[in-house]
Amino acid sequence: MVDDIRLFLNYLAKEKKCSKNTLDAYHNDLSQLAEYIASETESDKSGYDAQKLTEEHLQMYMVSLKGKHYKKSTEARKVAAVRSFLKFMTERGRIKDDLAPKLTAPKVHKDVPNALSVSDMHRVLDEAARLPSIDGRRDRAMLELLYATGMLASELMSLNVGDFNTSENSITINNRKTGPRIIALEKRVADIIREYIDSARIKLLGNDREKALFLNQRGERLTRQGFWQIVQSYADMAGVSAKVTPRIIRHSYAVHRLNSGADIQSVQEVLGHAHISTTKAYKQT
Repeated sequence: MVDDIRLFLNYLAKEKKCSKNTLDAYHNDLSQLAEYIASETESDKSGYDAQKLTEEHLQMYMVSLKGKHYKKSTEARKVAAVRSFLKFMTERGRIKDDLAPKLTAPKVHKDVPNALSVSDMHRVLDEAARLPSIDGRRDRAMLELLYATGMLASELMSLNVGDFNTSENSITINNRKTGPRIIALEKRVADIIREYIDSARIKLLGNDREKALFLNQRGERLTRQGFWQIVQSYADMAGVSAKVTPRIIRHSYAVHRLNSGADIQSVQEVLGHAHISTTKAYKQT
């Protein structure tokens, strides 16, 4: 079964372009299945043929998960991983009968993430675009980039100038936990960042050795706390009554993208979610 799992993971990496974090999660969950089946069939997990999987095997595995008293969200994630694997095996002809529908994940209650309306989000962006000052051009670049990618505030603040690829209009986000991910930007957003670098940033820069993309008045890397204050100030100026934070803008990106018909897996990869169930929560809004 290990070979089949490896084939599935290779498919996720090569064809679905899944992140390392996502691949690790699938690997851990499917390895648990393989180890359980091996123990029940008295075989080693690498030698057991996935073609011999039966509905009874899977039902027994479900019982074993419940016996471990996982959180419902954890159990649901593990079931989702197995279902994806079984679907892949069926489509490849490795398993004759589709067993995925036989697995029922527990229902997990998830709070719907707060998000701005599309009109309120654009009011905030328009407010930043009205200010021709150095700070205003910097703030517009930050807000447009955040809304275009849904990245975390910490990821935005850790960006360096070299992370912006001017020739390909893309940004590389370096996350210590999930690894790097490259996001293509719309030309309009890329042009805003390019204009900020060429005009405003060079005026904020105090030390030529400073690599940070977004700088404060002292020419140093802007802090996450400073950015939070900037976000709320533009929301106030735009007359948006709701509390607005970088995370809410991240939520807004996800909700607006999914509601406009974007593929859920592509949104998952842009956000850096390890599990698609996390991304699906935005679809409920």
